[in-house]
Amino acid sequence: MGRTSPTYRRFLEGRRDQWGDYRRALRHDATQDFDSVFAYAEQYADAAGYLNRSDPTTALLLSMVIGLEAERRQLESRVAKLEETEETDATLDG
Repeated sequence: MGRTSPTYRRFLEGRRDQWGDYRRALRHDATQDFDSVFAYAEQYADAAGYLNRSDPTTALLLSMVIGLEAERRQLESRVAKLEETEETDATLDG
């Protein structure tokens, strides 16, 4: 991507515009989720730009998946810590 084809960030803007009707048709909470997933695509735009593919949709989707996986991992870690705290509290109470 670059001189002969649009930059990845410009591709993202265009793709977001293309999906605008879809986004508007979503319920409010789903609209926020849609925006969050697109934010992940923007977060990994630098890495996606290195692919230099003729169709950057793969990079767009992979960036979204990576962002969701990172969030899932963080939540899993938080749950594990809360469960640990709960077990410790139960042991102290018991």
